[in-house]
Amino acid sequence: MFVNEGQLADVFTPGTYTLNTKNLPILATLKGWKYGFNSPFKAEVYFVNTHLFTDEKWGTKNAIMLSDERFGLTEIRAFGTYSFRISDPGKFVVDVVGTDGNFTNYEINEHLKSLIVTRFTDTVGEANLPIELYAANTSELSETCQEVMQPEFGRVGIELEKFYIENVSMPEDLKKEIFEYSRLDKLDMSKLAQFKAAKAMEEAAKNEGGTAGAGMGMGMGFVLAQQMGSMMNPQATHQPFGGAPVTTPAPPPMPVQVMYHYAVNGQQLGPVSFDKLKELFANRTVNRDTLIWKQGLANWSPLQDIEELKAFLGGATPPPLPEN
Repeated sequence: MFVNEGQLADVFTPGTYTLNTKNLPILATLKGWKYGFNSPFKAEVYFVNTHLFTDEKWGTKNAIMLSDERFGLTEIRAFGTYSFRISDPGKFVVDVVGTDGNFTNYEINEHLKSLIVTRFTDTVGEANLPIELYAANTSELSETCQEVMQPEFGRVGIELEKFYIENVSMPEDLKKEIFEYSRLDKLDMSKLAQFKAAKAMEEAAKNEGGTAGAGMGMGMGFVLAQQMGSMMNPQATHQPFGGAPVTTPAPPPMPVQVMYHYAVNGQQLGPVSFDKLKELFANRTVNRDTLIWKQGLANWSPLQDIEELKAFLGGATPPPLPEN
């Protein structure tokens, strides 16, 4: 590349050239070579390496803040590699190099890294994905980021050949919350409660506390036996010492627990208990506008319109005053 007094004269591809007005028309105009081409001139020559630079590293120096519907404000970090080449040496030298006589690969990398991190932050912020899906969609994110960044690179004569996101990380405490949430979302809570109750009775029966442990085990057995007997015989008859037989009426049936279905992202989930739905509201899986259905409702209704669920919002709404 020939630069004369700060102005780009001409750009030559690799090869050997004899300079004349045919291959240097711009410089001929600048120096007035039309007067016999004998005017002495001084020009700077820049050599631009146009081969492909591969395996260049990039990464976020600071954590990127994102807003997630369930976990609130969160932080992620990311790193990866990219490859580039100089596609327009003239534009590159004028817009990036300027008057620097020795512009190195390190200098251009620092410039490109700043550009990459800025565009990456904008892209992941606009993607609006659930936080746990960023690490699972690195290929799609990489392609999207490359499309977004390519015009920015092209403005300075650089072509972004490849862009890869190798890893997206998040704080360890957030990872634990996501793992626990995913497990709870897949579990049948009623079966889990039954399983834990059975394990608790088994451990009580195996208690190595001697007589106390044995007594607890026997007590559990007696309780279960009585419950089984009550189920088989609704009205139990017993005879007090020296008295007439007395019939004890069976207790009323246990109240049936209300189960709720809820909709998230157009998908029907549940059923869950009142306590579980309260927990989902606390961790922002559901909110006041989430559609809820339970047995007895004709249609799906927002959570804020169901009387017993208004307590989630900070207190139930009192009924209207009676008319005089």
